[in-house]
Amino acid sequence: MVFYELEQEKLRYSDLFQRIEGITKKMLTETLRQLERDGLVHRHVYDTVPPAVDYSLTSLGLTLIEPMRVLHRWTDAHYDSVLESRKKFDHAQGHQDNQPKT
Repeated sequence: MVFYELEQEKLRYSDLFQRIEGITKKMLTETLRQLERDGLVHRHVYDTVPPAVDYSLTSLGLTLIEPMRVLHRWTDAHYDSVLESRKKFDHAQGHQDNQPKT
């Protein structure tokens, strides 16, 4: 989701947090740090008081947009089949529906 939000414009942390439904601040922070570490997201700190920070995709990050769209379309098309396969596998393994899956 971070990729889709940053595709068109650079955003501040608070904007990303508001736009990505269901994400915790901790998860967003960890995700942004990992993406920055991987060279996919650029973190720009402005020399202001208080400091302002925004995030944008790097040129490397931009190359992932289309592959992620393809994966998203595949997931939409095949999600029910994947869930059905999981049920069949779990049933064959003797798992109950309410047991945690590892």
